[in-house]
Amino acid sequence: MASTAGPAAVRERVRTFALGLPGAVEEFPWGESVIKVNRKVFVFLGVEDGSQPGITVKLRDPEAHAHALTSPGAEPAGYGLGKAGWVRIPLAERAAPAAELLCDWTEESYRVIAPKKLIAELDGV
Repeated sequence: MASTAGPAAVRERVRTFALGLPGAVEEFPWGESVIKVNRKVFVFLGVEDGSQPGITVKLRDPEAHAHALTSPGAEPAGYGLGKAGWVRIPLAERAAPAAELLCDWTEESYRVIAPKKLIAELDGV
């Protein structure tokens, strides 16, 4: 389902969701916003000026990975990260994924990166 909100609003919704996950912190290496857990990035949010709105997440589930790559303009992430399951999804494309789906993918990326104790906390175990 395509998003009706603008790219900046969608990015902020994903950012807020990601920061609500157990142990998540925001940092700004390379001049771009990343959200980390246990000192490891689980979502790249790009530069804040909105010049290239998009998010990058790690999707190990084959179905989610394939689905993400069907998003308009989506591609395996650069710098060799695509080989490890990272996908960059542009937010300014027409028919870009809705914030809810991007949040689902962000949670999947978190689950791939986060330690088991934080995943258990997320699951309320």
